[in-house]
Amino acid sequence: MTHLRGKFIVFDGGEGCGKSTQARLLREHLEAQGNPVLAVHDPGATRIGEMVREILLNPKNTDMGMRCEMLLYMASRAQMMVEKILPALAAGQVVVSDRFVSSTLAYQLDGDGLSAEEIRKVGDIAIKGRWPDLTLILDLPVAASMARMRPKFTLFPDDPKAGMDLDRIEQRSMDYHEVVRQNYLNQAKLDPQRHRIIRSDRISGEVFQDVLGALESLKA
Repeated sequence: MTHLRGKFIVFDGGEGCGKSTQARLLREHLEAQGNPVLAVHDPGATRIGEMVREILLNPKNTDMGMRCEMLLYMASRAQMMVEKILPALAAGQVVVSDRFVSSTLAYQLDGDGLSAEEIRKVGDIAIKGRWPDLTLILDLPVAASMARMRPKFTLFPDDPKAGMDLDRIEQRSMDYHEVVRQNYLNQAKLDPQRHRIIRSDRISGEVFQDVLGALESLKA
């Protein structure tokens, strides 16, 4: 899979869709073939990004406005791009990211009147115009997504409820998460060249075979 060197690949989708598992499987597959890989998670992946992540996911921050939320995500990406992703791409590595701007276009779209155009404009500034070569959207019905979610918020170990609560985004309603799912599907519909939808309500090995098939589209 040497055709993926210097390419930027994103796994995205709703809660519990298996994107982290598929990102790991791809990293392991590429490395086994001798391809250099940078694997990152969004938000985070840098010292500053992890600090922003703590703010974003802390269940106590219920007063955060949607525009503030969007800008914090973009700030984390801006740091990750300059510190991690752009140097890796320039060195010919394959960059595999767990979430990216596609998440903001799903989770924050229409919040406080935010339009897709506004989000893309801010995103373009944050990532210096270097958009992913391919975004793999792992699609999972919301009922299945909710069933897969497990409390995993452990960023604040001094909190007696650490590890017991869903994070600030996961706690939102099923109706909200259904809108998020439709926003993901709509992104792929509007830009089919840079997006692929993969059903993730199957065993991980079957999903991964579709991931490998989708990556064939990046061959020159």
